[in-house]
Amino acid sequence: MVRLSQAGRSRHIGLVEASPLRRFDPRAKLALSLCASLMVMLPLERLAIFCLVYFVLIVWARLLKPAAMQVWRMRWILVVLFALDWWLVGLDLAAIITLRLILLAGVFALLFSTTTITEFRLALERLRLPYRYAFSLGLAFQSLSLLDDEWRAVREAQKVRGVLVDIRGFRSLLRQAGDLVALTVPAVVLTTRRAWAITEAAYARGFDAPRRLPYHVLQLERRDWLLMLDSILITLLFLWR
Repeated sequence: MVRLSQAGRSRHIGLVEASPLRRFDPRAKLALSLCASLMVMLPLERLAIFCLVYFVLIVWARLLKPAAMQVWRMRWILVVLFALDWWLVGLDLAAIITLRLILLAGVFALLFSTTTITEFRLALERLRLPYRYAFSLGLAFQSLSLLDDEWRAVREAQKVRGVLVDIRGFRSLLRQAGDLVALTVPAVVLTTRRAWAITEAAYARGFDAPRRLPYHVLQLERRDWLLMLDSILITLLFLWR
């Protein structure tokens, strides 16, 4: 298990320290997440059964709250896609698309609510991914949380200035759709600038050196091997035709 300093932990706001999966090697959790992501290829009946199994895993791992928050953030996307798919094609397609998105949101919550960005990057390095790409992937996922923070900051600033006004009812949905661009563009610009600054600072400190030693050596334990083996077996069981 990777042991981080208290300062390093505090920077990962969504980390659930009480989760049993927090003690597992990040490579085992990455394998679990990849196997769960493959389940989006299942037909509707088996996908629904797997979602129930995955829900039990989320509850056991004490990750119901972060998973629910990820789904809540996608609520308008889920509603719009469900309505369009039902109207244009049928109820079956609307249901399977909705279940796929909910499952992927749960996979994202499971991995990044129990794994810090540093641990994720270190796991990619141990999987022989060049450090430059591992660092870029870690920074990309870190930028997702930065984008959410910037978006909320821009929204609060515009509400203070009176640009945004709370409206209830159907007009609220139309107003939120109209304000989406006005809120997202400055948030993306601010996040891009911050990510670029982080990248430049990292390269200036030699983070992309061809030879470097990680701060911690990962070691797979018995429980990690069991988790990966169970993930693969369950995946094969559901994908077996």
